[in-house]
Amino acid sequence: MFRGNHPAKIDEKGRLKLPSAFKALVDSSEVKEFYVTSIDGRNAEVWPLPEWQKREDQLAASSEFDEAARKYLARTSYWGQQVEMDAQARLVLPQLLRKAASLDDVEVTVIGMRDHLEVHNRQQFEAAMQADTFTADDRKAMAELLRRKD
Repeated sequence: MFRGNHPAKIDEKGRLKLPSAFKALVDSSEVKEFYVTSIDGRNAEVWPLPEWQKREDQLAASSEFDEAARKYLARTSYWGQQVEMDAQARLVLPQLLRKAASLDDVEVTVIGMRDHLEVHNRQQFEAAMQADTFTADDRKAMAELLRRKD
């Protein structure tokens, strides 16, 4: 399970070197292939291929394969590309996505989102965090969500 924030850098060839904490998790699961995608082009999502395939299977098995699922798959296919991790634990991010998300040759933040990673331009992400503070209403919503899970 991916957790936390680990700074990294995208090199001049568009490669992300997996932070060591995340690489250890990937190594333990023996995953070498990933699906790199996005819903909106603002950041990259890095999915271990088996996790991405589970998501696709869930959508395909749904009796309600509706417009939202079709739209989601169209967007993730547009931004997406299947990639293989090299011997130095690097992944090439799709050029189209790198350009849209301002990820070319820049410092990034790699955030664990349980079953996948999110890669954000660090400056843009920090500015967005400052602009979108965690409010009292957010705290109430989280408290309600956690109450329902018990």
